[in-house]
Amino acid sequence: MSGAAAGAADDLAIDIVRHPTARRIRLVVDPASGAVRLVLPRRAALKPALAWAQGKADWIRGQRAALPQAVPFAPGTMLPVADAPLTIAWAPGSRRRVERDGANLSLSGPAETVPRRVEAWLRAQALAVLSADTAVYAARAGVTVSKVAVGDPRGRWGSCAQDGAIRYSWRLILAPGWVRRATAAHEVAHRVHMDHSPAFHAVVARLYAGDPDGQHPDAARAWLRAHGAALHWYGRSSGS
Repeated sequence: MSGAAAGAADDLAIDIVRHPTARRIRLVVDPASGAVRLVLPRRAALKPALAWAQGKADWIRGQRAALPQAVPFAPGTMLPVADAPLTIAWAPGSRRRVERDGANLSLSGPAETVPRRVEAWLRAQALAVLSADTAVYAARAGVTVSKVAVGDPRGRWGSCAQDGAIRYSWRLILAPGWVRRATAAHEVAHRVHMDHSPAFHAVVARLYAGDPDGQHPDAARAWLRAHGAALHWYGRSSGS
C-alpha cells in the first residue's frame, strides 16, 4: 500500500510505502527518478515516521544533488547510441523526418515534438539491435525465443517469460555495447534455466564468451549497478 505526503519544504513530496516485509523505517531517494519514499513496516505508526522523514530535508536535498544529470532530448544533445555518439540536429521544416546522418540524428518538423520523436526512434533502434543480439545468443544456446519487445521498466533491464518472450529496457541502446550484449545473453540463458543457479551463470558465461570487447558478464552487471540509473535520466529536462 502506498500514498503521498507533503515534505518539509515545497519541493520535497514524500511517497509513503507500507511494505509487508519491512522490519524498520527507511527513507530512500530513488536514483532513477529522484522520488523520495518513506518505507514503513505494515503496522508502524505513520505520524512520527513522517515527522522524522520531514526532518531529513537537508539529507534529501544532498541525495538529490548527487543524482545523475538530466539529459534532455534537445538539439545539440549527444546520445551514445550502440557505441556511436550521435548529436541531435534539428532544423525547421514541414517534413517530420528522423534519420541518422553521419554523426548526427537529424530531425525536422515542429520543435516541440523533438523529444517524443527522438525517444520513438531510440526505441525502434533498441528493438532492432536487441532482437539481433537475442538471435545470436539463442542460436548459440540452441533455444527459441517467441518474441522480443522493449519497454521502460524502472527496476530491471530485461525479463524472460515462461512462454519464451523476452522484454528489455529500451535504454540499453544507450549503454556500452558489451553491457547490452551481456544483458541479452543473460535473458537468453533463462531459456535454459529459469533461475539464477550456478548452472544458469555457467550458460551465460558460455554464451557471452568471445564478445569482441572481451568483458565478463559480471562486469556488465557491475556497470549497470554503478551507472544504470543515469540511463533513466536521458530524455528528462533539467527541471524534472
